[in-house]
Amino acid sequence: MGGEVKRIESIKNMAVFQEFRWASSVRDGGNNIAEFKKINILYGRNYSGKTTLSRIFRALETGSISDKYISPEFKLSFDDGSNATPNSLNSHGQVVRVFNEDFVRDNLRFIVDDEQTINSFAILGEDNAKLEEEIEKHEAELGSEEDRSGLLGDLLGAEDKFKEARKTHGDKLSELEGKLRDKANKAGTGIKHNKSFGDANYNVPKLKTDITAVTRDTYSPLTDEQVGKFHDLLREEPKPEIPESSPFNLQYSVIASKAKELIEKKIQASDPIQELLNDAALATWVRTGRGHHQGKRDQCAFCGSDLPPDLWEKLDKHFNQESEEFRQALDNLLGTIESERSRVPNLLKIKNSDFYSNFTTDLDFLVEQLSTQSTSYCAGLDSIKEQIEHRKDDIFTPLEFDEPESFEDALNAVRDSFEQVRNESNQFTASLSADQSEARAALRLHEVHTFINDIKYEGECTAIDTLNAAMGKAEEAKNTAKEKVDSKRAKINELKAQLKDESKGADRVNDYLNNFFGHQSLSLKAIEENPEDVSSGYRFEVTRDDKKAFHLSEGECSLIAFCYFMAKLEDIETKGNQPIIWIDDPISSLDANHIFFVYSLINAAIVKPKNFLQLFISTHNLDFLKYLKRISNDYKGKGNKRIKIREFFLVERSGDASQICLMPGYLKNYVTEFNYLFHQIYKCATAESIDDGNYHEFYNFGNNARKFLEIYLYYRYPNGIEGDDKLLKFFGEDSIPAIFTDRVNNEYSHLCGVFERGASPIEVPEMKTVAQQIISKIKDDADQYSALLQSIGVKDDLLEKDFNKTQEAG
Repeated sequence: MGGEVKRIESIKNMAVFQEFRWASSVRDGGNNIAEFKKINILYGRNYSGKTTLSRIFRALETGSISDKYISPEFKLSFDDGSNATPNSLNSHGQVVRVFNEDFVRDNLRFIVDDEQTINSFAILGEDNAKLEEEIEKHEAELGSEEDRSGLLGDLLGAEDKFKEARKTHGDKLSELEGKLRDKANKAGTGIKHNKSFGDANYNVPKLKTDITAVTRDTYSPLTDEQVGKFHDLLREEPKPEIPESSPFNLQYSVIASKAKELIEKKIQASDPIQELLNDAALATWVRTGRGHHQGKRDQCAFCGSDLPPDLWEKLDKHFNQESEEFRQALDNLLGTIESERSRVPNLLKIKNSDFYSNFTTDLDFLVEQLSTQSTSYCAGLDSIKEQIEHRKDDIFTPLEFDEPESFEDALNAVRDSFEQVRNESNQFTASLSADQSEARAALRLHEVHTFINDIKYEGECTAIDTLNAAMGKAEEAKNTAKEKVDSKRAKINELKAQLKDESKGADRVNDYLNNFFGHQSLSLKAIEENPEDVSSGYRFEVTRDDKKAFHLSEGECSLIAFCYFMAKLEDIETKGNQPIIWIDDPISSLDANHIFFVYSLINAAIVKPKNFLQLFISTHNLDFLKYLKRISNDYKGKGNKRIKIREFFLVERSGDASQICLMPGYLKNYVTEFNYLFHQIYKCATAESIDDGNYHEFYNFGNNARKFLEIYLYYRYPNGIEGDDKLLKFFGEDSIPAIFTDRVNNEYSHLCGVFERGASPIEVPEMKTVAQQIISKIKDDADQYSALLQSIGVKDDLLEKDFNKTQEAG
């Protein structure tokens, strides 16, 4: 666990940090998310939130956070992938040391109440050479992270191998997960978006469930024919219910029976005319002619001869009532046959469009059968018809009825088959939704089966399992190496505990006071709590000229507190453990010399000997920031590669909320508040509108403008002119801009006499006008104005462009 801190991912409900998000705030010029480095310098004005940040880090040191915060939230991420939150303050695995006002209050109660003492601490003693020799031996075996030697070197190597194995495994796993993610829900090609079998809620977990299903031995892949049928099924829309077809009520049996009866029936004339009996054609001709002559003519219409008087009587005896009735029966049967034959084409209408596509094959077969059987049925009727007509032509001669093969049952069987298909289709409508769901599931699994074969899923999983096993072994080796390091450190601490000497802690503080700050008279004194009990311990007192000191100045308090912190970095709990160090504004109430000495002490005791894992220094003092720029930015990394280890940040407050961002180039490069204030005014002067991105510039405009004009006018008129007179002199004879500027500066900077301004909306147009008036007057000195623009990284003067556009429009 642990490592260097990469980011403060988020802060919520902690003083001026209410909804801070690192990823949206701390970005470089290329819009890339920046991160902490080995040495981090943070600049911010008073009340901007620097101490709040230090309290987050102190919570990592003490394991608790102030109960004054209501529901505080924060998250720190380390370079090894671990995180720290208010719920996991003790799991980061790093030694953390923080200097801030809480450290001073907890350890140096004397500074708050001179009746109190200062907490003592133990550093290594100087009298036990044998123990020291043993400690040196164990420390040599422990080795150094810097040189990657000894057990620490082994641990670093094991950690590197573990990180590499974890990265290799993670990359391979991520690669497979990416393929699964794309297959599950990538726009256009993912299963989620497939119109046939997609699922609006389909995701990677569902895909993995499907993969489990298709890799079982019980899964059978679909054939191309099955896939086609399932797609056809999914294209089906629910169809209306198909009504029952009308029964055929075929008359073939009745007709055949009647035909047999009539064709084979015997009849005879009362007094037959032999010649007519012998010649059926003649008999037909006579019978027909009888109808044209009897009761109509006396002469033959064919030959013109007179008709004999007894002709009609002879013919009546030949064509008697029985034969005529028989003839009528034959005609009636022929009509029945014709009627039956005309019914056949309309017995059954089969429309494929009424059915689902999966019934097409069956329907086509039924159409073919219907046509075949109908043709055969009609042929049978035609045969009967032909035999009836033959009997009709020779009515007095019985014939033997040749009954054709009956296709009545075959036709009825076609209807029965149709009814079966119709019922199945209607049932299919009822089950269509469920069947389509099954089809979608089958097609989806088929798609998944094809996918895992294409990407060689089984081989990928095997490779990932192999890499996971290798990562497990690497982690086991790392843990073993860490156990050896922890065991060795425990042994060293055990030996150091036998050497610790609390009296030496005060001596180390005095070394810093005397050697770096020249305070010969001010010192710490170690006093035994109980001189008669050696194990009773010590307490520290501040003395001046060997007497207990009272009424220390604020500067003296700051020096003692910081020297105490620096000396405490060498106590037995800290020394050699490469701590993460946060130093919050250590130069309170110190003069310029002492500020430089504070920087020198940090550089000499922490930075140069590299007695830290990561260093954070926050300040509001530009002089101190100027010195901090001198801290080396080069560091020899792996393979002697020189890397940049320093980063500068700005803690900026807008109203009631603060944010962290990368320090602007001009503030980092020039280290002067004058450039910073000029940039803020210039941005107000050139802003087209107020939004979330520039709101704080207008909110802080009053303070920024007041401080800028104080600095600018002090050097422009260093002869004691009063403030209002300086404004009038600066803006010239026209006093309106000066009065306008003074009102904005005072009302928005101090709320002078206008308390309600604190609850009123910001007058953006007023501020922009004032900002433009200030910039306009500065431009009178073209060289200085150009230099100021260059210092804030502005190449093209936006105000000049606006002025040119206005001139062109005019």
